[in-house]
Amino acid sequence: MRIPPRIARIGALGALASALLLGGPAVAASATTAPAPVAHSAAAVAAVGDICYSALPPEAHDTLDLIEAGGPFPYPQDGGVFQNREGLLPSQSSGYYHEYTVETPGSDDRGARRIVTGEANQEDYYTQDHYASFDLVDHGC
Repeated sequence: MRIPPRIARIGALGALASALLLGGPAVAASATTAPAPVAHSAAAVAAVGDICYSALPPEAHDTLDLIEAGGPFPYPQDGGVFQNREGLLPSQSSGYYHEYTVETPGSDDRGARRIVTGEANQEDYYTQDHYASFDLVDHGC
């Protein structure tokens, strides 16, 4: 199982606390201080739209819950490094972004929907068109 970088960074207890807050299994809790949300440059924000967490399809919520829990993920590609070849996300070093499948009802394969995560707290991008466009997920709405 691949552990997303931001989960590994906050540690197992922080991941457990996150899982508990998101409805994961209740094993134990720990008080942690989460890092502040990521700040983006004006140019990066202009290249990426935004979407309210509540406006995401239910399958995207499922994927975000799995990411916070550290898996298990349904596809072997989930958690793999996203290269940002399209250049639509803010420029970062290789390995900064990771991608995860968002199930597409009725699709015989992985479909076109993904969540791409950055290393910062709640730096989640949603694409419904296989990387042609991205929306930064606003977890506050």
